[in-house]
Amino acid sequence: MKNKELDQITHKVEEATHRVWRLVRGILLYFIGTVALTAFAYTIFALVFSTDVERRLHRENKMYEQLLPELEPRQQLLSDAVEVLEDKDNRIYDRMFHAAAPSVDPMSSLDFLFASDTIPDTKLVSYVRDKSDALVSRVPDIDAAFEKIIRTIADSSFVMPPMSMPLKDVSYPQVGASCGSKMSPFLKAYVQHGGIDLIVNRGTDVYATAAGVVGEGTGRSKTSGNTVVIRHDGGYSTMYAHLDNVTVSRGQRVRRGQKIGTVGMTGKAFAPHLHYEVHKDSLVLDPVHHFFSDVEPQDYANYLYMSVNTLQSMD
Repeated sequence: MKNKELDQITHKVEEATHRVWRLVRGILLYFIGTVALTAFAYTIFALVFSTDVERRLHRENKMYEQLLPELEPRQQLLSDAVEVLEDKDNRIYDRMFHAAAPSVDPMSSLDFLFASDTIPDTKLVSYVRDKSDALVSRVPDIDAAFEKIIRTIADSSFVMPPMSMPLKDVSYPQVGASCGSKMSPFLKAYVQHGGIDLIVNRGTDVYATAAGVVGEGTGRSKTSGNTVVIRHDGGYSTMYAHLDNVTVSRGQRVRRGQKIGTVGMTGKAFAPHLHYEVHKDSLVLDPVHHFFSDVEPQDYANYLYMSVNTLQSMD
């Protein structure tokens, strides 16, 4: 027999189980209402008030929005440089191995950048601050260097070294290895490279980078091919190697910008290019440092980057 009891509200006799379910339903409705009201109150509070963390994140987002326009051109420049290097690699592999260069992700070494979201903000701020402080600390040294340059130029005994390009309209992907230990395409080993390789088409005109006299060393050799050596004032000399033909002769005085020959691949040359050297007495100078007065600052920076990071010489 089922248990029955008197409902105090309706004054009816009902089964006890009905009252239990009404009680459970009331509790559930109360719980759901409480949760909904709490969520609504939190939403209103979050829309009206901001915590310290939220305000800090908002400021950081504003800072990143300002930095983004500056980073996008740099990213595009890197992408363009990677495309140029990939094309250069493909051409070199095609000539040497008659095959395409291996497909390697050029950004694989930069995987740490994509984990930047996991780097604490304090470390990022500390890194940027340290870099900025390091740059600021070098300002006095840079000012002193400029003052030294100005004093040197103002000296009546100063002789201007060769400071122009031996070729016209050279883009930075055409700049090859400069001075230092470079891989020889013939020996397949690292050897000392005493000049800079400028990779251009055969027959491109070559110009004297400063006034001087065509001197000893001009002629033809097994390694340098057709070569022109020009002696300049102040103990400077310049050498132009692997020429296709030479339009000056030994003992001839030439002026800056005068044509002295054309680019070729005579002697031991892997491909048509100009091998250009600058000397001061017995010292071997890096030619790329003698280009900045003849090109735009951005071009000079790109030349410098390519000459330092290209490890494969062309002779």
